[in-house]
Amino acid sequence: MRSAAEVNEEIRALWLRAGGSLSDRERETYELLVVEWAAAVRGEVVEAA
Repeated sequence: MRSAAEVNEEIRALWLRAGGSLSDRERETYELLVVEWAAAVRGEVVEAA
């Protein structure tokens, strides 16, 4: 599992490449990345506890 920071960096890169407007395919990728990011954040919170 990647860290939240790694996934966040990929999300930022996607938006940068897209110029702020996502195509349908990019939106699908974005949605998957957000789900992955959320899971990573939850995992990091559990590890910290």
